[in-house]
Amino acid sequence: MRADRLVSLVLLLRRHGRLTADTLARELEVSTRTVLRDIEALSAAGVPVYAERGRHGGFALLPGFRIELTGLNQDEALALLAAGSVGGDQVFGLGPALASAMRKVVDALPESHRASASDGARRLLVDPDTDLLSRRVAVDKVPESTIAEVRRAVLTGHRLRIHYAATGQEPRWRTVDPIGLVTVRDTGYLLAMRAGADRTYRLSRVLAAEELPETAQRPDRIDLDRIWRERAARFLSEDHLSVLVRVRPARRAELLDAALAVRAEEPDADGWLRLAVTYQDSRHAEWALWQLGMDAEALAPRSLRTALRDRAAAIAARYADADADAAAHTDTGAAGG
Repeated sequence: MRADRLVSLVLLLRRHGRLTADTLARELEVSTRTVLRDIEALSAAGVPVYAERGRHGGFALLPGFRIELTGLNQDEALALLAAGSVGGDQVFGLGPALASAMRKVVDALPESHRASASDGARRLLVDPDTDLLSRRVAVDKVPESTIAEVRRAVLTGHRLRIHYAATGQEPRWRTVDPIGLVTVRDTGYLLAMRAGADRTYRLSRVLAAEELPETAQRPDRIDLDRIWRERAARFLSEDHLSVLVRVRPARRAELLDAALAVRAEEPDADGWLRLAVTYQDSRHAEWALWQLGMDAEALAPRSLRTALRDRAAAIAARYADADADAAAHTDTGAAGG
């Protein structure tokens, strides 16, 4: 890790010319003391970094110093810079690594192409936080320590112990053999095997994770794209309940968090969203949509609409009786007075 940080430090100085220790510390996400130690290590290794004193001082490299990292051409670098705009913190917790990689990409370009590639990347936006209707895009949040543990087990081929909160169930620990990680519309999934059976876990529902020393029982070679397509097709063919629902944009994230899957989504005429989602069964769907109150409407199937209507009617009837009792009690009290 320190070697990567030293390279990143050199690249920052190459790109910006002169930076203070505090600025370097913020960029590298370390302490100022660590930056000073790294500067000493670079100087000892022969890298011509020097300190400038005064109000506008800082650390800089001698003019002309350059490290060659790669032979990327301009289009390749532009593609990587554009892909980096998606947000590495949402891609399996690789935000700091992505920032470091982007600095290396920029520095690897010839001087004549560096400015044009950086400007070009700023003109390409991938997956912004909001759409044209200013609706926030829901993003699963996974603690960095948890995703780091999951990612490490996937890459090292070790078994993984996860504390998982399945929909409608109490969280419990599971030991799995991790196969790979997939991200779809800012939602991350762990593909794994458990007791020899295929399992797919939503990363936002992994409350804690622990890499185990045992080797995972998994194939040496995999086609992750093929595995994902097969699991998605198998999931959609299972005996789940498909529901067509309207929801206010502000409650979209809650709707998606309770659903098993989203098959389609489009804006409705009145600013609401119309989605085709999947629930475990009718009880699961009724419970999930009831939580959203007046901010959601089940359009199909009719049996679900009927169940929600009957529940609302029963609640209304109960409180109507309570209002009548309260009114009678008030009238009685007034007469007695």
